[in-house]
Amino acid sequence: MIRAVGIAALLSLLVLVLYLPSAHPPERFLAQIRSEHQAMEALWGEAPALRILDRALGLQGAEREATPVPPIASALAASGVDDAVAREMASVHQRLFGNSYFRAIDALVLLAAFRLSAMLEWLPWMAAFVAAAMADGAISRVIKSKEFRHHDPERFALYASMAIVLSCTAAVSTVVPVPVHPMLSPAVLAAVALLAGRGFAHFHRRG
Repeated sequence: MIRAVGIAALLSLLVLVLYLPSAHPPERFLAQIRSEHQAMEALWGEAPALRILDRALGLQGAEREATPVPPIASALAASGVDDAVAREMASVHQRLFGNSYFRAIDALVLLAAFRLSAMLEWLPWMAAFVAAAMADGAISRVIKSKEFRHHDPERFALYASMAIVLSCTAAVSTVVPVPVHPMLSPAVLAAVALLAGRGFAHFHRRG
C-alpha cells in the first residue's frame, strides 16, 4: 500500500511539473515570486527575505550546473564547423531551448527554489519539534514492545501513507503558481513530523 501511494504521488507530481509550464507563461511564475518575496519581507524583515532570495538563486544555479544545456556558441567553436552549419545549428538550438515552454520551466524551477529556500529558513526553528515528534514515536514503540502489546500494521501503513501524500502535496505546492501563505511550510513540516512519529510508534519491534 505504502509503495503504491508513493509511486502514484510521484507520478502525479511529474505530470504536474511537465504540464504547468505549458499552461502558464514565465511571467506568471516570476510575478508569484515577487509577491511572495514581499510577503517574506513583511514576515521576516528585509535582510532575511533577501537571504531567502539569494539562497533560491544559488539553488537554481546549482540545478543548472547539475543538468546543463551547453551553450551553442562554445560547442560550435570547439567543433570547428563552418559558418553556414553554425548558423543553422544556432537557429535550431534557439527554437528548441529559447521558446516559452523552456523559459517557463526555468521560472518554475526558480519558484520551487524560492519556496524550498523559505522552508529551509524555518528548519532551525522546527528541528527541535521534529526531533521531539520522532523521539516520542520511538519511545512509544519501545514501551509497547516491553509491555508485549501488539503493534498495529494498519495504523503504521495509514500514518506512513498520509505522511507520503502530505509530503508530495507539499512538493506540488512548491511549483504551483498560486498564492501560498508563508506559514504553510512550518505547518506542513510539523504535520509530516507528527505523522512520521505516529507511524514509527506502530512499526513492529521485537522486545
